[in-house]
Amino acid sequence: MQPSLSLRVLALRVLAPFAAGYFLSYLYRTVNAVLAPMISKAVPLDAGDLGLMTGVYFLAFGSFQLPLGILLDRFGPRRVEAALLLFAAAGSAAFSVAQSAETLIIGRALVGLGVSACLMAALKANVQFFPPAKLPLFNGIILSAGGLGAVAATAPVQAALAFVDWRTIFVVLAFLTVAAAVNLFLVVPDRHGSAVPESLPQQLAEVGRIYRDRRFWRLLPVGVVSQAAFMAIQGLWAGPWLRDVAGLPADGVATGLTAMAAGMAAGFLGWGVIAERAGRVGIDPARVLGGGLALFLICQALMMAGLGAAPMVLAVVYGFSGASSTLCYVVATRGFSPHLAGRATTSLNLGMFMGAFLMQWGLGAVIGMWPKSEIGWPAEAFTIAFAVPAVLLAASMVWALPLLRKPA
Repeated sequence: MQPSLSLRVLALRVLAPFAAGYFLSYLYRTVNAVLAPMISKAVPLDAGDLGLMTGVYFLAFGSFQLPLGILLDRFGPRRVEAALLLFAAAGSAAFSVAQSAETLIIGRALVGLGVSACLMAALKANVQFFPPAKLPLFNGIILSAGGLGAVAATAPVQAALAFVDWRTIFVVLAFLTVAAAVNLFLVVPDRHGSAVPESLPQQLAEVGRIYRDRRFWRLLPVGVVSQAAFMAIQGLWAGPWLRDVAGLPADGVATGLTAMAAGMAAGFLGWGVIAERAGRVGIDPARVLGGGLALFLICQALMMAGLGAAPMVLAVVYGFSGASSTLCYVVATRGFSPHLAGRATTSLNLGMFMGAFLMQWGLGAVIGMWPKSEIGWPAEAFTIAFAVPAVLLAASMVWALPLLRKPA
């Protein structure tokens, strides 16, 4: 920590700008769940196009994770995130003027690339500036800012549509993203001191060590499937499910998505607190992760079965339980020495976001096998589509059982 700055001042100068960036990252990630019907009317999109257009965010985001780890180590989180956010602003601007599916896909990819550093940069900055005892709290604050971004992408965006169209919303987002980039660059102080960076061959060799680790491969499938299912459904397909299966009107869908995002925001802090308290009595975070994912699997099965009788309750529990998948980051780093912790999380992130891209696109392709009526897709389309992540999650949890039973 820089001795000239108090902890409170650092919290304002470091935590707040990075939290704003992660807020925008999650807002971008989930806003299409509300805006998709308007976008599809303005630019012809079938279910497959819609899934590809929204899911390419995850493809661009995930494919940049390994280079991101190297850039963060070499140039620092302040410079890297500020520069990348300008790509997100460009993507949002392209989205606002798009007249074809191709332009929407390119714009969405630029957004995914642009916000790819928002969480990893924030976590790295927290390690640089704050004492270890404060990291669980400050990391939870960053994650909760993302949850608030997801909330802002639901009912507030739906309310804004009464005054502006979806294109204007993306123009506003572009300006806010530029402002966040400038704020990061001007407000966040430079890190105090600098370690001698490893050479590129050394860095790649260390990444290779991670991918040769048996424990990592026990964790990777359950991390990928749980996060991919949660991000794909919460970020896009939960809205159509609430409309077509639960039978909610447009304002009810927005309320349901808000409830899901609020549950997620509570879960980001809640699961961290649960894991910390469980650790006091000797329960490893891996076992807390297993319990959270079991609850998430139950919610996934209920949605697959078309249980829409209490959609708001299900939405809240789905959001809360889905947030437990972020404990995978804690479990991943516990298996490696501290100097590999950053690369361990970005390696896990790579799989998670590539999986989210395939999941979101794949669910759209399955749902698109049924003809869409004026009121939406039939319930059986969601039953078959949502069975895919449910079965994969159950199988990956069985594969991870040795890790959950005997954590490091």
